[in-house]
Amino acid sequence: MSLALFDSHSHFDAPEFDADRELALRRALHEGVAQQLVPAVDHASWPKLREVCALSPGLHAAYGLHPMYLEHHRPEHLEALPDWIEREQPKAVGECGLDFFIENPDTEAQRLYFRRQLEIARDFDLPLVLHARRAVDEVIASLRRVGGLRGVVHSYSGSEEQALQLFKLGFHLGIGGPVTYDRAQRLHRIVATMPLELLLLETDSPDQPDAAHRGQRNEPARLQLVAERVASLRGLPVEQVADATRLNAERLFGIGMRSG
Repeated sequence: MSLALFDSHSHFDAPEFDADRELALRRALHEGVAQQLVPAVDHASWPKLREVCALSPGLHAAYGLHPMYLEHHRPEHLEALPDWIEREQPKAVGECGLDFFIENPDTEAQRLYFRRQLEIARDFDLPLVLHARRAVDEVIASLRRVGGLRGVVHSYSGSEEQALQLFKLGFHLGIGGPVTYDRAQRLHRIVATMPLELLLLETDSPDQPDAAHRGQRNEPARLQLVAERVASLRGLPVEQVADATRLNAERLFGIGMRSG
């Protein structure tokens, strides 16, 4: 089966790919994953991410400060982000957000970094790549407070009601490996009924493998397995899901739309 897929969230710059990144890229291309959105996690990773994205025109960078890497962040990194965005012209701001699941989270520091990145995304008119774990309500409130924002909540794990609120704000949901697990019944219901135009597919490589590759390093080449499960849940041909989600990602991230 020949699909044209867009992996909307892949940490392809992660050290787990240092030994075989070019081979992993070839495998992804062979499986129809021609494009990936690669979000940053901290300031120190920005130069390497830029180099990785230079490997292929289908690798697109996003720059930001991830809440799970708080110990690496400094106020001057927030100050550096606008200049970096101005110079590098990324497709999004992120990965940023809130994570109240981690042990003893410094919620106030997370909020400070998150709020400023929302403002930067608004000022540059760029979409956001959002992390929201045990913090979806507060993320929604922050989006409303700043206003004028768009983007995707990646690896969505919130409720059906929270999803409806995000849809009203024009935000997409990123769906990856967790949807392939039989126990993910709430996620299955959301994916089966949500607006197709707000659905994105992702791997979150090297993390969150699908059920068939539990415990292994994940990689973009496996995105088709996510597409197949989403298609099954929606009762659609997998080609339709692949095409729709690819176009959704190209539209959200401002990437040249394909003709034909």
